Amino acid sequence: MDVLASNDAYPAIRASIDEITTVPLHETFEALVFKPFAFASEVAKRMKPRGEGKIVFLTSAAPLNGLPNYAMYCAARGAMNAAVKALAKELGPFSIQVNAIAPNFIANPDYFPPELMADPDKAAKILKNIPLGRLGKPQEVAGLLAQLVSDDGGFFTGQVIAASGGWA
Repeated sequence: MDVLASNDAYPAIRASIDEITTVPLHETFEALVFKPFAFASEVAKRMKPRGEGKIVFLTSAAPLNGLPNYAMYCAARGAMNAAVKALAKELGPFSIQVNAIAPNFIANPDYFPPELMADPDKAAKILKNIPLGRLGKPQEVAGLLAQLVSDDGGFFTGQVIAASGGWA
């Protein structure tokens, strides 16, 4: 295995701190921390003897900026962002690079349905938060991922790169 691109998803549950219970907290961490961490562990076992490899986690820019009422999600995504820093130092001596792409405000019909974005007032309310004034394109995230796993991305490790149009 040369590359692991871990693109784990789980709904960002809106809940204030006094509404959070252990079940959704555990489920959020299971999906966004425990499973990708375990998968990366298995992959690293195969990469280390070869002395090379690239691991990229697709996380979120949410913990870089904070979102009120999304502490569970921010905490889980932030845990993986922190793991990137530690794993890069741990696996670097084996020539294994570990990075994260932390997107937010990327065009996606699940987060930004066409009917929502077709409403000028609602779209303006969303876009005012983004310094570039637009949603990102999935291709832009894919292009960054391609760069990180290519030979041209050979000197990047331990990076959490926000792909959020300047929001984070």
